[in-house]
Amino acid sequence: MVKAPRGYRNRTRKLLRKNVREKGSIPRLSSLLREYNVGDKVAIVINSSYHKAMPHRRYHGLTGTITGKRGEAYEIEVYLGDKRKILYVSPVHLKPLKQQSSN
Repeated sequence: MVKAPRGYRNRTRKLLRKNVREKGSIPRLSSLLREYNVGDKVAIVINSSYHKAMPHRRYHGLTGTITGKRGEAYEIEVYLGDKRKILYVSPVHLKPLKQQSSN
């Protein structure tokens, strides 16, 4: 019996599936051109059609903080349990979080 391979995208059939109307390449070019500042909070939402600087599936849906920029990708600080992780993610895989107003 041969063991099943454990590739980088294993068990992502449902996780990285797109809606019918979103299929194809990048849905909005503005998502690639969006600028983030240091300290901004972002949600990591993987776009499966864009493979460059794609984070691992375990970070899909997590919230992180922008700590810097490396080339076209952003450096993001994410906490996985008690551990602090630094990810380098393309802006296509990021969504800005709405800032809470302090009233």
